[in-house]
Amino acid sequence: MVATTVKVSKETVERLAALQRTLGARSLEETILALIKQHRREILSGAFGIDRGGKISQFREVDRGEDRS
Repeated sequence: MVATTVKVSKETVERLAALQRTLGARSLEETILALIKQHRREILSGAFGIDRGGKISQFREVDRGEDRS
């Protein structure tokens, strides 16, 4: 792994540290990775959670649209 420096304000570092304690993360890097993972989950949830309101009905045999007699 190649390390790099990211410049952030002291306030951001304090907020990350507070979040680190809340998450029980071992480092700020682990905290940032957890935020990235959460963001990706939210994006996927939005893409695959289209029927949250239960508006789409189950597929039924009559929906097939073909004559099977």
